[in-house]
Amino acid sequence: MAILKWTHRPFGVELADDFIRLQREMHRLLSAAGGRPGVNLVRTSGVYPALNLSEDAENLYLRAELPGIEPEQIDLSIEGDSLTIRGQRTISEADKKVNYHRRERESGYFRRVLTLPSPIDHTKVAAAAKNGVLTITLPKAEAAKPRQLKVAAA
Repeated sequence: MAILKWTHRPFGVELADDFIRLQREMHRLLSAAGGRPGVNLVRTSGVYPALNLSEDAENLYLRAELPGIEPEQIDLSIEGDSLTIRGQRTISEADKKVNYHRRERESGYFRRVLTLPSPIDHTKVAAAAKNGVLTITLPKAEAAKPRQLKVAAA
């Protein structure tokens, strides 16, 4: 019977070294993305503004986070099946005179275009902004609403 030397690398030296290299590369990638290994593994898409689009039988609802932006500074337009949100986020003059250690809040113009999942009635769209959240109610066109059909006896 052959006696083998026990190592802490159960898959063999080459494979264990590959796993160590893979682990180091994953840590490097997470650090480059601004996260720490094991923390914040789910990252946001990085698009602005962040939004949710939901629906019920009658309407589509879009909720977008626009903190610090006045409703008058937001430009909404609908063309075909696309909704466009435009605006500008500015930094106060006091912020320009300081040295930053971390800067995650950007300023400048933004534009977000969404393709809507169903046709809407353009004449009944309503938008309101409250506490930094823009809520847009988009009524579905009659052709897009679900209908109940009756089955006739033959």
